[in-house]
Parts: sequence; C-alpha cells; structure tokens
Amino acid sequence: MVILDASKIVKIYGKQSGAGSTTALNGISLTIHKGEFIAIMGPSGSGKTTLLNVMSGIDKPTSGEVKISDKEISEMAGEQLALFRRKQLGFVFQEFNLLDSLTVKENIILPMILEKKTANEMEQKVLELARLFEIESILHKYPYNISGGQQQRTAVSRALVNEPSIIFADEPTGNLDSKSSAVIMECFEKIVQELSTTVLLVTHDVFAASYCQKVIFIKDGLIHSYIVKKGSRKEFLNQIMDNLAVLGGRTHDI
Repeated sequence: MVILDASKIVKIYGKQSGAGSTTALNGISLTIHKGEFIAIMGPSGSGKTTLLNVMSGIDKPTSGEVKISDKEISEMAGEQLALFRRKQLGFVFQEFNLLDSLTVKENIILPMILEKKTANEMEQKVLELARLFEIESILHKYPYNISGGQQQRTAVSRALVNEPSIIFADEPTGNLDSKSSAVIMECFEKIVQELSTTVLLVTHDVFAASYCQKVIFIKDGLIHSYIVKKGSRKEFLNQIMDNLAVLGGRTHDI
C-alpha cells in the first residue's frame, strides 16, 4: 500500500529565473509504502531537510505533486492542510518541542484533545504507548525533570497518539548521546515492526540510519543513490559510510 507518493518535486528559493535563486530540489520522485522505515542522508545543503518539509506539508513545492494516503497535500492550504497534518502525520524533531507547563502524559495526549477524543480513549492510548516505550513511571513528571532520551520518547509517543499514516523525523537523535540515540532508534524499529507504522527520517548520523530498512542519498537536490538493508546492522552501517564517502553515480526514481 502506497502511503506517500512524491512526483517530480522542484523547490526553488528566490525568483525562479535570474541571479539570486537557489534550486534546493531538482525533480525528485519518491514512493514510500506502508510499514517502511527509510532514512534520507546527504551532504549539508543537499536538500534533505527541504525534501522532508515539502513532503510533510511544512513547505510548498515550486512544482510537482505530493500525495499522502492518496490525498494531494501540495494543493492543500490553511485549515484544510492543518487538519490533515494533525490527523494523518506525526512529527519528531531534534528539539523535543514539549511544553514545560504540561506533564509527560498531558504532552502525549495533547493532539487527542485537539481532536476532541473521549477521556477513556485518551487514557487507553497514553497507557498503551507508555508501556510500549517504557515511560509509565514518568507520566506525571514534567519535561524539565526527565532525561533527553525520555523527552524524545515522549515526543515519539505524542507523534503516534493519533495513529498517523506516516511519521516524519528530522534529526531525531541530534540532541542525544549514543545510548539515548540507540533507545530512540529501537523505539522507531519497534513501531515499524509491531504497529506497521511508516517512518521517514532525515539524519546525518550513520548510527541512526543503520537502524532503517533503506537509506536514500541525495546530492544537489537530486536522488543520487540508495541502499537496502540485507545483512546485519553493522554491515549496513559500513555500506552507509561507503556511500556517503563516494556519493557518485547516476540518480534514481524510487
């Protein structure tokens, strides 16, 4: 089942012709299926974060089309887009973006409150996610009283609470130490395997990317190459490092 279909995405900043314009994305096509766990990597300035922003509706493409669950989000705007993103998409960022005035539990259920879910539904869902990510003991604590890894697990739980079609993660391990990074990536692995959640993340961290099923490399606004995990995570990590070192060859549509 296709969850996301991006076709010939172009993103130009500044005037589309003449000096001063920058082509961040230059005709990228990409298809993502339900339950896939994909990383996007590339050099600084390659367009990876721009691609994530366009595919998630944070930014508009200059041209091209983005469909999520067969809905064309590149044509949506205002309240329609906000409602679609709230119901269908989950977001995890480098900054945890938790509200310090709310407890862990309140942070997790906030999207459900906006959707006017019942108290029973919210209680059931938050306990299910808390058990999944082993944060039951901190539900009544505030973000400033828990570790960075616990904050990010809270953020992942919040992203999942409305059962989105896809989760977009932008450098989700960027503010974490290696131990906490491993825990977060194991959380993503768990939701892909147990809940068939679709996860797309942008990262510069080869350790984080090695947990994914596929890594797409982009350079100069184009898909440069991609690799699919076939062996162990250690073997995949070495493949990722080799591809980042080379970044050569033709571009692909996936």
